[in-house]
Amino acid sequence: MSRMVNCILLGEEAEGLDYAPYPGELGQRIFENVSKQAWQRWLEHQTMLINEYRLSPIEPDARKFLETEMDKFFFAGGSAAPQEYTPPT
Repeated sequence: MSRMVNCILLGEEAEGLDYAPYPGELGQRIFENVSKQAWQRWLEHQTMLINEYRLSPIEPDARKFLETEMDKFFFAGGSAAPQEYTPPT
Protein backbone atom coordinates (compact mmCIF):
# COMPACT_ATOMS: atom_id res chain seq x y z
CA MET A 1 0.00 0.00 0.00
CA SER A 2 1.34 3.42 -0.89
CA ARG A 3 1.89 6.16 1.64
CA MET A 4 -0.81 8.85 1.61
CA VAL A 5 -0.34 12.52 2.50
CA ASN A 6 -2.66 15.47 2.86
CA CYS A 7 -1.13 17.34 -0.07
CA ILE A 8 -0.58 21.01 0.62
CA LEU A 9 -0.75 21.90 -3.09
CA LEU A 10 -3.75 19.81 -4.12
CA GLY A 11 -5.67 20.33 -0.88
CA GLU A 12 -6.62 16.66 -0.68
CA GLU A 13 -5.25 13.30 0.33
CA ALA A 14 -3.06 11.79 -2.37
CA GLU A 15 -0.21 9.34 -2.86
CA GLY A 16 2.94 10.56 -1.14
CA LEU A 17 6.50 10.54 -2.34
CA ASP A 18 8.64 7.45 -1.75
CA TYR A 19 11.53 9.45 -0.26
CA ALA A 20 12.54 13.03 0.52
CA PRO A 21 13.28 14.56 -2.90
CA TYR A 22 15.60 17.26 -1.57
CA PRO A 23 18.07 17.35 1.32
CA GLY A 24 17.52 19.07 4.64
CA GLU A 25 14.47 20.54 6.31
CA LEU A 26 12.84 21.63 3.04
CA GLY A 27 13.10 18.10 1.65
CA GLN A 28 11.56 16.66 4.80
CA ARG A 29 8.67 19.17 4.69
CA ILE A 30 8.07 18.25 1.05
CA PHE A 31 8.17 14.53 1.87
CA GLU A 32 5.59 14.98 4.63
CA ASN A 33 3.23 17.40 2.81
CA VAL A 34 3.52 16.96 -0.96
CA SER A 35 2.05 14.28 -3.20
CA LYS A 36 3.69 12.64 -6.20
CA GLN A 37 1.32 14.55 -8.48
CA ALA A 38 2.23 17.90 -6.91
CA TRP A 39 5.93 17.06 -7.09
CA GLN A 40 5.53 16.39 -10.82
CA ARG A 41 3.94 19.85 -11.19
CA TRP A 42 6.99 21.35 -9.45
CA LEU A 43 9.38 19.51 -11.79
CA GLU A 44 7.55 20.98 -14.78
CA HIS A 45 7.62 24.46 -13.23
CA GLN A 46 11.30 24.08 -12.34
CA THR A 47 12.11 23.08 -15.94
CA MET A 48 10.33 26.21 -17.16
CA LEU A 49 12.32 28.38 -14.70
CA ILE A 50 15.61 26.79 -15.77
CA ASN A 51 14.82 27.34 -19.43
CA GLU A 52 13.38 30.85 -19.15
CA TYR A 53 16.11 32.18 -16.86
CA ARG A 54 18.81 30.11 -18.61
CA LEU A 55 19.96 28.67 -15.30
CA SER A 56 22.68 26.10 -14.80
CA PRO A 57 21.65 23.90 -11.85
CA ILE A 58 25.30 23.22 -11.03
CA GLU A 59 25.88 26.87 -10.16
CA PRO A 60 25.33 27.68 -6.44
CA ASP A 61 23.33 30.86 -7.15
CA ALA A 62 21.00 28.98 -9.51
CA ARG A 63 20.50 26.19 -6.97
CA LYS A 64 19.71 28.72 -4.25
CA PHE A 65 17.21 30.47 -6.55
CA LEU A 66 15.50 27.16 -7.39
CA GLU A 67 15.38 26.17 -3.72
CA THR A 68 13.72 29.49 -2.86
CA GLU A 69 11.22 29.05 -5.69
CA MET A 70 10.51 25.47 -4.58
CA ASP A 71 9.72 26.69 -1.07
CA LYS A 72 7.44 29.39 -2.51
CA PHE A 73 5.78 26.92 -4.89
CA PHE A 74 4.69 24.60 -2.08
CA PHE A 75 4.54 26.66 1.09
CA ALA A 76 4.32 30.39 0.35
CA GLY A 77 1.55 30.97 -2.16
CA GLY A 78 3.26 29.84 -5.35
CA SER A 79 6.18 30.56 -7.63
CA ALA A 80 5.40 32.84 -10.54
CA ALA A 81 6.61 32.44 -14.09
CA PRO A 82 8.71 35.24 -15.59
CA GLN A 83 6.59 38.15 -16.87
CA GLU A 84 7.61 37.53 -20.49
CA TYR A 85 6.84 33.79 -20.31
CA THR A 86 4.23 32.52 -22.77
CA PRO A 87 3.05 28.96 -22.08
CA PRO A 88 3.17 26.55 -25.02
CA THR A 89 -0.14 25.95 -26.76
